[in-house]
Amino acid sequence: MLSLTRLIQGAAAAALLATTTLAASAAGEVNVYTTREPGLIQPLLETFSKETGIKANVIFVKEGLAERVATEGANSPADVLSVVDFGNLIELSDRGLTQPIQSAVLEEAIPANLRDPNGQWFGLSMRARVIYASKDRVKDETLTYEDLADPRFKGKVCIRSGQHPYNTSLIAAVIAKDGAEATKTWLTGVKDNLARKAGGGDRDVARDILANLCDIGIANSYYVGLMRSGKGGPEQVEWGNAIRVILPTFKDKAGTHVNVSGAAVAKNAPNKENAVKLLEFLASQEAQEIYAKANFEYPVRAGVAPDPIIAELGTLTVDPLPLTDVAKQRKQASELVDVVGFDG
Repeated sequence: MLSLTRLIQGAAAAALLATTTLAASAAGEVNVYTTREPGLIQPLLETFSKETGIKANVIFVKEGLAERVATEGANSPADVLSVVDFGNLIELSDRGLTQPIQSAVLEEAIPANLRDPNGQWFGLSMRARVIYASKDRVKDETLTYEDLADPRFKGKVCIRSGQHPYNTSLIAAVIAKDGAEATKTWLTGVKDNLARKAGGGDRDVARDILANLCDIGIANSYYVGLMRSGKGGPEQVEWGNAIRVILPTFKDKAGTHVNVSGAAVAKNAPNKENAVKLLEFLASQEAQEIYAKANFEYPVRAGVAPDPIIAELGTLTVDPLPLTDVAKQRKQASELVDVVGFDG
């Protein structure tokens, strides 16, 4: 009798295992190529797999993601391409490495100016290009990007290389709004106001404000979270606490310039349906909250609060200019950086 009971229990266990395996097999998998940090993308993918049963395989590609997918061609296993900077998203699309996706879920969750109008790519989190200002030496409560060229800031501005994508994106937005000649004049004014040679990173702007090397500068919002939270170490806490953050607008007062991280479905995705499910999950309230907490980024989905450190910066009003319009001016923006000798 005991042997029979064990036999029945064993058969039941085997049946349960087979059912679970079949369910997992039915759910399938999704292959993600990403340039994003593992610490951010892994929690998102783990949550997705837990909720859907779809196995998420991730390949981290530090550089050359587009080249890799292009080389793999029709045999590429990539389903989802996940990158930072909308310029990289547009490059993937322009090179024919993505495919259009129609999803009411994505269109409802993601504002139109933060995604491709044809569904080739979707912004999933934002970082704002903000002004870091000395708490003691800058009294302005509000500023525009154009104010960085004001002669009253001569010798007081710090910024990283003008050729960095964060800055060419901002310069391209100015071109899209004001034209190339006006942008050249503005960029020359910013160069004339530099306290030091353009270079370093965004956090160096805060460091140099603390050291009294400059009073004001341009940098990304999420670095404030990284500094003030202590994730960058105790020294960077001091840097972060030395600055006041202003959410600038352009002179048209429309809103603050943002860049995005985002994703696209690969042209030859072998698991297209699961790829779309992943993108829709990444735009969900749950995933957007993970974005906000993990890397101090702004959610793209309305109604999802940013991390408290970022919320303290004030209410972000995003400039409505479509990122696709900004992208059209990035080449000229890069050329203007060289023309005015911004990094020289």
